[in-house]
Amino acid sequence: MSRPVTQLDKSDVLTGLFASWDALDGLLSGLSEEQWRTPTPLPGWDVHAVVAHIIGTESALSGVPTPDVDVSGLAHIRNDFGATNECWVRHLRGEPGAELHQRFLAVTRDRRKRLTDMSEDDWLAVTPTPAGPDSYGRFMRVRVFDCWMHEHDIRDGLGLPASEAELVSPAARLALDEMAASMGYVVGKLGGAPDGSRVAIELTGPLARVIRVVVDGRGQVVDDFGGLEPTATIRVDGLLFTRLAGGRVAGAPVELDGDHEVGARIVEHLNYVI
Repeated sequence: MSRPVTQLDKSDVLTGLFASWDALDGLLSGLSEEQWRTPTPLPGWDVHAVVAHIIGTESALSGVPTPDVDVSGLAHIRNDFGATNECWVRHLRGEPGAELHQRFLAVTRDRRKRLTDMSEDDWLAVTPTPAGPDSYGRFMRVRVFDCWMHEHDIRDGLGLPASEAELVSPAARLALDEMAASMGYVVGKLGGAPDGSRVAIELTGPLARVIRVVVDGRGQVVDDFGGLEPTATIRVDGLLFTRLAGGRVAGAPVELDGDHEVGARIVEHLNYVI
């Protein structure tokens, strides 16, 4: 049986995506060339490379072909997605940071217009996405997640953590919505939680929410456990959860209740992001 198509409100998703681009613009404004070349938590990528990757993805979505660059043999490339990303990074590597910033503004300005003008039918149409075939709207929520994660990669590299006001945003909410949609796979498939498991992932701090997963043949995200208690609870700061799931940090403090073995195994396999 095919998966149901994810139908998302266009205005809501675009508000989050545009807010994410605005946050990146503010973060990049006035950086020195040295700051542009500061390493981030992503292997082989500095701030310049992260922004080049975002530019590349948005350019590709506007129909610009991937630059012909040989990236074979680079150790941090694990798949075709990574190879495509790296082509853009290498292609733009020699561009000064200030010019790269202007390129970012130009491509996102073009994308804002294209997305704003997109018809509802095209927004709901099924298309290939990093999460498999789904609506174009789902693809754009994935873009919110990607851009929001990369904002925090840049912040981590530069030592400029977000304030609570900067952290609690429409982009953060949508990024966590996108991550929550993958937790059935993480809990049931990667984490190997057995049938009958009820796993509560309790996020604390400014990004507080509870993600609930039941396992019955496969993991599935649910609104509640029907009055039953979770069999395993994982409690972790919301921002730290996103960094763990993205493979940006390891060995971070996580509180477990209930079945510790299952909870620990899920945490060990939490890094699911491509």
